Amino acid sequence: MDEKAARAGIDRLRKEINYHNYRYYILDSPVVTDAEYDRLMKALQDLEAAFPRLITPDSPTQRVGEKPLAAFGTLRHSIPMLSLGNAFSDEDAIEFDARIKRQADLPPGERIEYVGEPKMDGLAVELVYEGGSFARGSTRGDGVVGEDVTQNLRTIRSVPLRLAGKAPHYLEVRGEVFLPLDAFRKINRERESRGEPLFANPRNAAAGSVRQLDPRITASRPLDMFCYGLGLAEGAEVKTHFESLELIRKLGLKVNPFVRRLSGIEEALGYHHEIEEKREGLNYELDGVVLKVDSIALQERLGMLTRSPRWAIAYKFAPKQESTRVRDIAVGVGRTGALTPVALLEPVSVGGVTIERATLHNLDEIERKDVRPGDTVIVQRAGDVIPEVLTVIKEKRPSHAKEFRMPDECPECGSKVERVGAIHYCTGGLLCPAQLKESIRHFASKRAMDIEGMGEMHVEQFVEAGLIKDVADIYMRLTPDSLRGLAKWKDKSISNLVAAIEGSKRPTLERLIYALGIKGVGERLAMVLAKRFGSIEDLMKANEEELISVPEIGPGTAKAVVDFFAEPHNRQVIDKLKMAGVVFPKEEGKEERGALAGKVFLFTGALESFTRGEAKDLVVSLGAEAAGSVSKKVDYVVAGREPGSKHERARELGLRIIDEDEFRRMVGK
Repeated sequence: MDEKAARAGIDRLRKEINYHNYRYYILDSPVVTDAEYDRLMKALQDLEAAFPRLITPDSPTQRVGEKPLAAFGTLRHSIPMLSLGNAFSDEDAIEFDARIKRQADLPPGERIEYVGEPKMDGLAVELVYEGGSFARGSTRGDGVVGEDVTQNLRTIRSVPLRLAGKAPHYLEVRGEVFLPLDAFRKINRERESRGEPLFANPRNAAAGSVRQLDPRITASRPLDMFCYGLGLAEGAEVKTHFESLELIRKLGLKVNPFVRRLSGIEEALGYHHEIEEKREGLNYELDGVVLKVDSIALQERLGMLTRSPRWAIAYKFAPKQESTRVRDIAVGVGRTGALTPVALLEPVSVGGVTIERATLHNLDEIERKDVRPGDTVIVQRAGDVIPEVLTVIKEKRPSHAKEFRMPDECPECGSKVERVGAIHYCTGGLLCPAQLKESIRHFASKRAMDIEGMGEMHVEQFVEAGLIKDVADIYMRLTPDSLRGLAKWKDKSISNLVAAIEGSKRPTLERLIYALGIKGVGERLAMVLAKRFGSIEDLMKANEEELISVPEIGPGTAKAVVDFFAEPHNRQVIDKLKMAGVVFPKEEGKEERGALAGKVFLFTGALESFTRGEAKDLVVSLGAEAAGSVSKKVDYVVAGREPGSKHERARELGLRIIDEDEFRRMVGK
């Protein structure tokens, strides 16, 4: 057989195998026996072995074959993978519907079209296809940057290596990787027989499987995946979320069969209760349903909060509950000085997780529920995750149980406690060891300065030994000599910590801003501020008006930023960090702020000269912002071919719309 005939045979076999994979793993409706499928795969393997030049990455034979990695790399999401707000009752969901109508200025009686989706309890990932072939994949990570788990996602049989039909040139698909319950039970039985520790739940098993450095381990576990939406999709203009799911399905990806269009919030509530009833009979874990506004034009009008879209909500199922006894009520002090009461419980297993502590939120909540030490209480994992006290069984209350009182003095430093609204605060500031410890832990955490070896116990030891009085002391006072005087610190651990501290001195600007712990500034807003102001010095000079003009920055956050840098102690710490050798980086393209500085661009439709991502990176490099949705803050709407609903909405708002040629002249391309 010559190469031409081999190529034709390989193409035929791949198409046939891909079809049978689709029938088996996506439709769950095979049309050949396992033996017939194995013969097709063997024929393809033999042909590729004879003609290795014809092997391509999207061949069905190439799912497993990568060597184990030393560590995972990272991939940045072109559009952030945001989390969802939660609803826990019909009333919460009805308020979500009413809030949408208020924000979109719709009549209260109008029926909003939603899409309902079962909310999988798995690991969120993103798949990227280029030219119809699977190119790379990542975990959700912090929503902005995820781990590159491409070689592991290739092993999942419901992830096609080649899309079916006519695929967009560039496509990002989001979904949830999960481990079916029967597979989870089988794996735990096998691990138990080998004397290995058991997985706590299917979600942990799925997440651990995807994050294996050796893809052969991932391939040995029958992971599955349901897709729930698109990221960037060049050339795939859809007007509704349901249309995007239909597109995903037609391209050969797996969508949950219980996804449904819903007319109005009443139908959405009925859908939630229907899926909750089906929950126990399914072969995968659900913790609720997701309700999404179907119209993409309306989604864009509603926009985003810092960490979640305004147009979607996770309506959680009733959580699993157990009863236990409150041994005591302790009070913790957080990074902002807020005092939080916590119930110390007799250990109890709730939904497979042992609970020993549960938040009581604040004094108002304690008084409303009338929780006292010694009480028998019902505890639940809110949204199946966060432990909380639901109610008190007063019939079992001991006669000696006394009402709880918040302390007048901080339990950590003795400073006066003040009440602001429902929250009690320590007035000691960073003189309070608890606030100091929390601020140092936050500063050194993985997503901030990433200083390995600065865990909770170590930070506590350093503060109590008087070595650290602010975050700058990490660099100025944690030396080999000072560490040798502390218990349990040996030469190896000392050298590791000193190396980690030294290695953290060159952070990105967004990590540094996040590490400072400014109230209301999470990872996403830290990135926004870094790109907008370009340096810590320019950010320190910004006033509230300048900050509010930045997309995603509200009045409260703007005031918090200004107040933070106005505080002399904070400015002194920044000066100390610089003296200690911490590099305060400048964002590329920000030192020279030209005519586009501070301008906001929105791209819609297909561009000829750039991909959407390239165009966004270009304006950001020139000091401008790249918006993801239409709003009055947008200065220029760049319209390519078939611009769609964003173009229509921009015209309604009277925004300036330019074509690609004018955009190229503006950016000098």
